[in-house]
Amino acid sequence: MVKIAIAGGAGGVGQEIVDALVATKKHEIILLSRRDAPSDSGSIPEGATWIKVDYASVEQLTQVLQGVHTVLSFVTESTGEGSPVQFNLIDASVKAGVKRFAPSEWASSGFTHMGWYAFKEATRQCLKDLNKDKKVLEYTLFHPGYFVNYLTCPYPSMKYIPFAELPWDLNNRRWIGIEGGENARISLTTVNDVRNVVVQAIEFEGEWPVDGGIRGDDISMGEFLAIAEKVRGGQPFTVENREAQEFEAGTWATSWTPAFEHPAIPREKRASMAKVITGGMLLAVNANQLHVSDSWNKLLPDYQFTSVDDFLTEAWSEFPV
Repeated sequence: MVKIAIAGGAGGVGQEIVDALVATKKHEIILLSRRDAPSDSGSIPEGATWIKVDYASVEQLTQVLQGVHTVLSFVTESTGEGSPVQFNLIDASVKAGVKRFAPSEWASSGFTHMGWYAFKEATRQCLKDLNKDKKVLEYTLFHPGYFVNYLTCPYPSMKYIPFAELPWDLNNRRWIGIEGGENARISLTTVNDVRNVVVQAIEFEGEWPVDGGIRGDDISMGEFLAIAEKVRGGQPFTVENREAQEFEAGTWATSWTPAFEHPAIPREKRASMAKVITGGMLLAVNANQLHVSDSWNKLLPDYQFTSVDDFLTEAWSEFPV
C-alpha cells in the first residue's frame, strides 16, 4: 500500500482514475482541490480524503504531501507561458520526498497544431531539467492518445468524462478529414484500459519510463474510417475532406462542424473554439501527433488491451441503429 495524492481529481479523467484506485482497496488516497469538500459526503469516493489546497503555496503543498509516495496530476492550465500549478506541485513533491510524479498529460505525445496543450511543454521541460544531473524525481508522461470512448457520442460509455463531438461522427455517419491523410496514424485507447494501466503502474516495481505511452490500438485513418463504417452497419459515411492548407488558414468549410460543449470553455466561445479545435486536431493527426508509443504495453506484457474494432462493435451493438 502507498499513499497517493491526486491533484485535480474532481475532473473527468481524474475521477475515472480515482475510482479505479479506490476499487483496489490497497492505497491511501488524498484528493487535492482548490474548492471546499462537497457538502454531500457521498460524492467523495469511499477510501479517499478531500483536502483543500492553495496551489500557489509551495509551503502548504509540501506539508500536504508529507508521506506521499506518488502524485498524479490532472490539473489543466490555460497559458503556454508557464505552468505554475505544475511547477509548484513538482517543487513541493521534491521537498516532501515524493518518489513518483505524473504531470497533467493524459493525451498526445506531441503538441504541434494543438496550442491548448502548450502548458504541458513547460512542465516537461521543468521535469527534464530537474533530473538533468541526477535522478531527483521519478516521473512518467502518461500518453493514451485519444479516448476511443468519445466515438460513442452521444451515447454514454464513460462515467465522468464529458463528451465532445468529433470530426468522426459515428452516430450520424459523417466524417471530416484531410485530403490525402488516409495513411496518418492515430492511437486510440479505452478509458478502462487507461484506468487499469495506471493501477498497475502504481504497483510497478521497476522504474517508471519517462515516455509513458499507453497504446490500446494504433491504426491509420483509412483503417479507422473502415472500422467506423463496419460497426455502423456497413453503410458508407458522408466524407468531407479538405486540404491541409485550409485547416491551417482556418478557412475550411464543411456542411457541419462538431459541437464543443466542454465545461472549461465559456458558452459564448464554444462555437469559435469548436472550429479551432477541430482543425487543430485534424492537422495534429495528419502530423502523427496523436500516434503514441507502447512503452507501458511492453512493461505490462500480460495485460490485454481492447482494440478499436472490438470496443466499437460491442458498444454500438447496444445503441440505436
